[in-house]
Amino acid sequence: MSRGRILLLSAPDNRLEAMLGALKRKGFEIEAGIGRAALSLLEAQPFDAALLDLEQPDGIEICEELKEESTDLPVIVLTRRGTLEMAIRSMRAGAYDYLFHPLRIEAVSIAIDRAVQHRRMRRELRKLRRVVIGPTGFEGLIGTSSAMQELYELLEQVAESEASVLVCGETGVGKELVAQAIHQKSGRREGPFIAVNCAAVPGTLLESELFGHVRGAFTDARSSRAGLFAQASGGTLFFDEIGEMPMSLQPKLLRALQQRSARPVGSDREVAFDIRVIAATNLDLEAAIENRQFRRDLYFRLNVIQVDVPPLRSRSNDILILARHFLRHAATRAKKSAEGLSQEAARRLIEYPWPGNVRELENSMERAVALCRGQEVTLAMLPIRIRDYRASHVLLTAEVPEHLVPMSVIEERYIRRVLVAVGGKRGEAARILGFDRKTLYRKLIRYGIEK
Repeated sequence: MSRGRILLLSAPDNRLEAMLGALKRKGFEIEAGIGRAALSLLEAQPFDAALLDLEQPDGIEICEELKEESTDLPVIVLTRRGTLEMAIRSMRAGAYDYLFHPLRIEAVSIAIDRAVQHRRMRRELRKLRRVVIGPTGFEGLIGTSSAMQELYELLEQVAESEASVLVCGETGVGKELVAQAIHQKSGRREGPFIAVNCAAVPGTLLESELFGHVRGAFTDARSSRAGLFAQASGGTLFFDEIGEMPMSLQPKLLRALQQRSARPVGSDREVAFDIRVIAATNLDLEAAIENRQFRRDLYFRLNVIQVDVPPLRSRSNDILILARHFLRHAATRAKKSAEGLSQEAARRLIEYPWPGNVRELENSMERAVALCRGQEVTLAMLPIRIRDYRASHVLLTAEVPEHLVPMSVIEERYIRRVLVAVGGKRGEAARILGFDRKTLYRKLIRYGIEK
């Protein structure tokens, strides 16, 4: 895959062939031309960045003309005259960066990568300024990435059904919003949508919360109360964090779903209900079944249709759209004028892996608005974990033996990255890595990452 299309403008006697060959091997597409004649190449095809050799006549003037031809094209100037005066002249002419001879391939490669990313970021920000951000996609869900488009297509089909749905995804991806979207698009939209968090209600109270109780059923039951099954009749009942439901209550829940009726606590008669059930989990329920923490028959009753909500890191095209949406909402509530992101802030938002997903992004924008005193959110206003984030990569193409690492280091880093990618689900991680569960468990202990 190309890392960028680069235009080189150099003098006829310039000796940059070795550098060009090295850059091509690193994945860059290079088109070279001599002096002003190379400007005509801009009309034939788009470029992501330009390298301009100042060791040619009228180098600064060519830089100015290059910026006039393509205002958003970042230009990196190459010069042997490593003086402050030359750097200032280059920047005034519109150069994005400058490098001094002798040129090191790694330095040139890094400078080009920065320039390409800078151009793409500016284009993305301009596109966002032309778009009025609002509820898009599917019943209020926001996102235009291919992952979200696939999700919208699935939800269209799911909404038409009455089958039970299991929404799976990491913490913070918006599983309840997906459940609400299904309800709003379904034939039950006029009925109630009632949500219960199975992890937030103590197990001793959850039975009464779901099925209701009669007067005198237990201490403090001074009057009868309808449960959530009855209250949601005609609509949708949403079980959030279903994997946290106590094992002791799971058989009664299964029977209620099968019989479409439930017996309130302390009562001797069944109360019928008409609901659609949507459940959500961030746990690996199949692993929980193996560990005897979740009933297999209940799992299949709930998981008639499974909807997987993609994590934010797999839909990077949506990060700035969501950030701008949350920024505007937070600014409106705080009565502030913040409405945009600086280029550095936007770039860091895209680089960050968002382990807390959409919820973390929303909280970060609220924090930024609270600190913002102008119209633009800057890098300094983002949480420190985002400001200081640096992507970790395993170096596989080192040129000297001293830079190479043992296989165990590569294995440990890759296992960690897979675990992050699957939200800590060991079963899925073992499948991707090609291990059985026991082998993965031993390696987690070996590398000190069993938790």
